[in-house]
Amino acid sequence: MERERTLFLVKPDAVQRGLAGEIIKRLESRGLKLVGLKLMQVTRPIAEKHYAEHKGKPFFEGLVQFITSAPVVAAVLEGTNAIEIVRATNGLTNPLKAAPGTIRADFGLEMGRNLVHASDSPTSAAREIKIFFKPSELVDWTRDSDRWIYE
Repeated sequence: MERERTLFLVKPDAVQRGLAGEIIKRLESRGLKLVGLKLMQVTRPIAEKHYAEHKGKPFFEGLVQFITSAPVVAAVLEGTNAIEIVRATNGLTNPLKAAPGTIRADFGLEMGRNLVHASDSPTSAAREIKIFFKPSELVDWTRDSDRWIYE
């Protein structure tokens, strides 16, 4: 499989708790490469674009209010099967049902405070990356250790 990119967000609850570095370290330790990274305050227009598929649902307003409540760390990660790897590392949305060793199981207690977001498909990754990053904010680079990570 070719390398793919995915959007990853450290949500306001994790940023407020000082977990951003630990969470990003886990993804880098798995072998994923950072190609974009920034601390940002999500505005309402960005939040509405990001959660557009949920517009009209009863929980939409709560999602928008939460993601705009404090800064997030937005990242674009790259690697073979990056989307699947990030989602597996995150764990299930409900921290109580997430596997031990995942971000959500290790640091979360409630579904509404589940610490992280990751794109769920190549199509959503492409859409979400464009919402949070300009092309000029993404860096194409060669990591020397890739030969020790990928066959």
